[in-house]
Amino acid sequence: YKEGTTPKNIGSYFGYIDEAQYIAGIVAGLTSKTGKLGFVAAKPIPQVLRNVNSFTLGARSVKPSITTQVVFTGNWAEPIKEAEATNSMADQGIDVVTCHVDSPKVVMETAEKRGIFSSGYHANQLALAPKGYLTGAEWDWTNIYSQLVEDMHAGKKLMDGTIPHVLRGGLKEGFCKVSDYGVAVSSATKQKADAVKAKFMDGSMVIYKGEIKDNKGKVVVAASEALKQQDPKLEQMDYLVEGVIGSIGS
Repeated sequence: YKEGTTPKNIGSYFGYIDEAQYIAGIVAGLTSKTGKLGFVAAKPIPQVLRNVNSFTLGARSVKPSITTQVVFTGNWAEPIKEAEATNSMADQGIDVVTCHVDSPKVVMETAEKRGIFSSGYHANQLALAPKGYLTGAEWDWTNIYSQLVEDMHAGKKLMDGTIPHVLRGGLKEGFCKVSDYGVAVSSATKQKADAVKAKFMDGSMVIYKGEIKDNKGKVVVAASEALKQQDPKLEQMDYLVEGVIGSIGS
C-alpha cells in the first residue's frame, strides 16, 4: 500500500524496530568475547532481513570483524528448531544470540541455560535470562494507539486522508524502544549505545548509508546513497549484509 494509491478505507501502521536492533547490535558487539553473534530468524522476508542486517551493522560499527550466524527456522513459532539453533550456536562459540520469531522465550531461556548472552525481541525478556540478558528491541504501541484514538475522537478519518494511510515510525516516534540494559552490560557500552540512540531520536542517524556490501561481495548500497527509513528499497530487502554467515532460504 502506498499513500495516494491505497483504497480509501484501508490503512497500515508499522514500526522501524530495526533501529532498536541496530543499538542492540552495538551492545552485543561490545559485550561479545568471541566476536561471534547468532540470530535465530523465522523467514527470510524483508522485515526479518532488515532486523538481521541492522543488528549486524550495529555490531560491526563498533567491532568491524564481528560476524552474525543466522539460522532460518522456516516458521514464526518453531520452539524445537529455535532451541536446537541456539544450542548449536553455543556449541560453535557464539556468545550472544538474538532472534526475530514469535516465541523469543525459547531462545532467551536456552541461551541462559548455556551460559551465553541474549538480546530480546518483541518485549522485555530480562526475567527469562537475568544473568545473560543484555538488552532488546521492543514494540511500544501505546503511543500510536493513543494517537489514533485521539485522532478519531477529534473527527479525523482514513476516508478523507486526515489520518495517514501509511503510518510509520521508529524510536523517535515511539513505535519501538530499546530494552533496559541487563547486569552484564558495562557502563562504557551503555554510553556508546546511548550516544547512537540519541542520534536516532534527533533524526540524524541513517543505518543504510553506503558503501554497504552483501555477504557475497556485491554492493547493495552505493557510497553515494543514504537510504532513510522511509525508502521503498528497504521494504524490498533481499540480501544479507557483509558479516552475516548464512544464506536466504537456509
